[in-house]
Amino acid sequence: MNPRLLARAALSTALAFGFALPPAAAQTPIKIGSILSVTGPAAFLGEDMKAGMELAVEEINAKGGVAGRKIDWIFYDAESQTQKGLTATRRLLDQDKVDMIVGGGNMSGMAIAMLGLTEKAAIPFMSTEGAMDIVTPIAERQWTFKSTADDEQVMERLADYFVKKGIKKIALLGDSSGFGQSAAGQLKKVAPRRGLEVMYETFNPSDTDMTPQLGKIKEANVQAIVCWTVTPAGVVFLKQAQQLGLDKLTLVHSYGFVDQRYMQLAGDAAKNLLLISVKFPVGADLPDTDPQKARIAALTRAFEAKFKRKPNQFAAQTYDAIYLARAAIEKAGGTDRAKVRDALAGISSWPGVGGIFNFSKERHSGLSKDDLVLVNYRDGAFRLADYK
Repeated sequence: MNPRLLARAALSTALAFGFALPPAAAQTPIKIGSILSVTGPAAFLGEDMKAGMELAVEEINAKGGVAGRKIDWIFYDAESQTQKGLTATRRLLDQDKVDMIVGGGNMSGMAIAMLGLTEKAAIPFMSTEGAMDIVTPIAERQWTFKSTADDEQVMERLADYFVKKGIKKIALLGDSSGFGQSAAGQLKKVAPRRGLEVMYETFNPSDTDMTPQLGKIKEANVQAIVCWTVTPAGVVFLKQAQQLGLDKLTLVHSYGFVDQRYMQLAGDAAKNLLLISVKFPVGADLPDTDPQKARIAALTRAFEAKFKRKPNQFAAQTYDAIYLARAAIEKAGGTDRAKVRDALAGISSWPGVGGIFNFSKERHSGLSKDDLVLVNYRDGAFRLADYK
């Protein structure tokens, strides 16, 4: 007899005679859907982000799942295309009937497009992308959270550094994506209250020539240039800045550029570069008193054992995102959507590998500027440049 028919018959017999079902039969899996881009231009980040999720799901299921329920992880590749990300979102909602979505295509613009569907469906969405617009205004983002720092907090941390170094006149060179433009919007709020004079220039993520923008910046006699992109255009910026002699200024890249492959492509042009980052890439340089140090080391060991390569902060932020989903579902006592949302908003002092998470009903980003440091790239590795 067909094994499936035998199993079905056994189940029917157990129910008919009132026998208790074993826990595995009694508990349905928790369905978590994820959308990332592991092909196309954004694949640079997506590969590691997917690996971080995969490791987290594997660990949770190996330890018995979430309150005895295993995670059924459903993954789709958005191929760096927003429309494909939206198609995948609809499939997760309408066909797969997931309990929660974690991951917004590793592109801020895609995550913002996705939340139009997830908010309408009233389903918890944990974005792993950066732009602050993903979770603001809060009145329109009741079901959306994110496992990354807000651009406003990042700008405040950069302002701390600039003030300490006596830097008052800067340029922001941001790409035209949601990620770059969100950063510009937040700096326009932060700069006046921190005494910074800022000139703003923009470029397209696919640009291969930034000499027009850099020429204007050179004429403005700024003290620092901050570039905001997650694309290879950031390498173009570094090389052309060096050609124009601008590498003598303080050059800064965003946390979206903290990737060893970009540093290798930039070569000598990255020698004086600073990058703002979570602490993960420089865990070994942290003081022993920093609570992140041991957690970063533990994830690094587990990741290297599974994937035979070192993890980066993008793997860390998706790893945290899956564990935050688990924490919320456990706190909610199940997958009731409203209860899970409220549980996410109630998470405080939660120790992730990317930082200490504190959410609230008024703030759906968990990290603060205290979770951020300045790093540089020396001798083939990211090293701590400014801790506080």
